Amino acid sequence: MAAFLHKDSIVAGPGFSRWWNIPAALGINLSIGQAYAFSVFNLPLTRVLGVSSSTPDDWKLTTLGWIFTLAYVFLGLSAGVAGRWQDRVGPRMSGVLAAACFGGGFFLSALGVWTHRIGLLYLGYGVMGGCGLGIGFNTPTPVLLRWFPDRPGLATGFAVMGFGGGAIIAGPLSQALMARFASETSVGVTETFVVLGSLYLAMMLTGAFLFRLPPPGWRPPGPTPGAFRAPPSEGLTVDAAIRTREFYLLWAVLLLNVTAGLGVLGQAAPMIQEVFTGFSSSAAAVFVAILGFFNMTGRLLWAWLSDIVGRRHTFAVLFVVGPLLYAVVPFVGAAGNLVVFVACFAVILSMYGAGFALMPPYIAEVFGPAHVGAINGRVLTALSLAGVCGPVAVNYLREARITRGVSAGEAYDVTLFIMAALLVAGFFCNLAVKPVFLPEMPRPESTP
Repeated sequence: MAAFLHKDSIVAGPGFSRWWNIPAALGINLSIGQAYAFSVFNLPLTRVLGVSSSTPDDWKLTTLGWIFTLAYVFLGLSAGVAGRWQDRVGPRMSGVLAAACFGGGFFLSALGVWTHRIGLLYLGYGVMGGCGLGIGFNTPTPVLLRWFPDRPGLATGFAVMGFGGGAIIAGPLSQALMARFASETSVGVTETFVVLGSLYLAMMLTGAFLFRLPPPGWRPPGPTPGAFRAPPSEGLTVDAAIRTREFYLLWAVLLLNVTAGLGVLGQAAPMIQEVFTGFSSSAAAVFVAILGFFNMTGRLLWAWLSDIVGRRHTFAVLFVVGPLLYAVVPFVGAAGNLVVFVACFAVILSMYGAGFALMPPYIAEVFGPAHVGAINGRVLTALSLAGVCGPVAVNYLREARITRGVSAGEAYDVTLFIMAALLVAGFFCNLAVKPVFLPEMPRPESTP
């Protein structure tokens, strides 16, 4: 069985189209992208015992916020630890493990809701699901970069597009399933977790078995840009990369970009319901889906742009526009302008998602293409800290301000200004990044 799953068994034969790896990547990332819609469960989970309203023994939002936080902590940790192993065994084996972790995490979480044990949700969705997120997220990227050295930004945009777009499906689907299973004695979350776990397990396994690797020496026709002109075997090892200043600058770039975005995503549904009173839970699920759409399309469009202007310049744009939008949102919410509020967050989430698509080719440009998967896994450890800083900042600052008498709708303002400041810091980190690996360019033949 291990040999069947190993990368040596999935080398593409003659006539194989490299584009078949795109649906394989989407199958995995559309599944794990459900994480962006987890906030639709937050309010129902505060009524598991009371059903129609919360009781003193029900979980609070601050307690539930740690589920999302743990998922991102273990996303980063598992990506960092598993990077070398994934390079060694290939995408089929790592995809199967990711499916088992993510699907199994839902099943264990369902048991936690049914027995009302928060520890099982932390272990299920937080730890197991988080490992499925990290291993699954880093599975398609090295494969697509090997198949698409001529379009590295577009390739990684496709690879991570599904992760951003998973909420488009998961938000409304989760809401519909909870409504279907809700009764006088249940909010419907237990049954919904079981259905989602089964669905995502099947989708991720299908994606894992679709992957193929290019045969040795394969190169696409036409020119390839920058560092990708070098053979896929050339570049710094992960041990050499982590000893450079540029590794930590790239780590900080991802950390600052992701922390700002996760602060919004972790509480997207409750936030819009509290800023705009009377906003229904079903409408909030649509808001989450809209954010998921722009999170998804932003990964592809900004990645496409980066193939034209470069990764460094594209990140510079993100770190200039982002702070301006975060600073404007509190005033838009206070004015009650729902359309502009949604539009601002739509653009913000497109730029948040772009960071994941831009980072792998950025790493290849800085360190060379040889060990992008392992180095990207180490850079993704930034998500562990971001998963704590973003959602926890929103949850606890919100609660502290409400305790001081601030209305729920205004409780997010300070956090949004902090997120703007983080993106400004990210601008200067990105500005300091310089290439470490410089491939030798072909020398022109001398003329007599």
